[in-house]
Amino acid sequence: MGALPFFMETVESLLHKASRPLFFTGAGMSTGSGIPDFRGPQGVWKKRQPVLYQDFLASEEAREEHWDYKLEGFEQFRNAKPNDAHRALKELEDMGKVYKLVTQNIDGLHQDAGHESVIELHGTNREIECTSCGKRTPPEPAFEEFSRTRKCPICECGGYLKTATISFGQAMPEDLVENAFAAAAEADLAISIGSTLEVQPACLVPLQVLKNGAPYVVINRGATAHDGIATLRLEGDVNEILPAVVARLKLLSA
Repeated sequence: MGALPFFMETVESLLHKASRPLFFTGAGMSTGSGIPDFRGPQGVWKKRQPVLYQDFLASEEAREEHWDYKLEGFEQFRNAKPNDAHRALKELEDMGKVYKLVTQNIDGLHQDAGHESVIELHGTNREIECTSCGKRTPPEPAFEEFSRTRKCPICECGGYLKTATISFGQAMPEDLVENAFAAAAEADLAISIGSTLEVQPACLVPLQVLKNGAPYVVINRGATAHDGIATLRLEGDVNEILPAVVARLKLLSA
């Protein structure tokens, strides 16, 4: 942590100069709110295997596995609150230093922190979606039904209900992907926070900013797939780094 102030000053300088910063966030953004990440040492995928979308549609066993996994973390997601990193990012937005916010997260905590426009590439845990008709509903009734019956809830149309998240093997919403890459094409700075940057095509969004010739900052606790190509790389707790960056940027902008 000894060299951290130097790097934070550099991030602050890049933010001060940028007029269209794009922020890209991953699971590490929300671990400070009590939500586990997926690929870390204690990550979800160390204990469970993800249910493929094709298997969800084809197999009752896979549907029950999906719902069992989602029920396991339902209260954790429902009760989570924005942390210091979320609040710091909202401060940056209020300062005019967030052009676009693109997230892999499904927890809705950016919205709870006050962000009005968030591109949620991987969907949301806050709604249930029918795999047939696409109707979305609040999550509580479906979770109550599964908790009682241990069977995948069924839509009025007869389709299978599923959390409105993007599963492995499921196509991402084309409009959201297009919006994210369109924002990257206009951005003059990319800052990735709390992501291992392994999941495509999401991780290609901040990389597009770098390819366009703009600087790219990666902030994460643990290695990422973009460490070797980032303009700047910060290792540490985002709940410490982001508030410090905001404080230094305020001094620079005063």
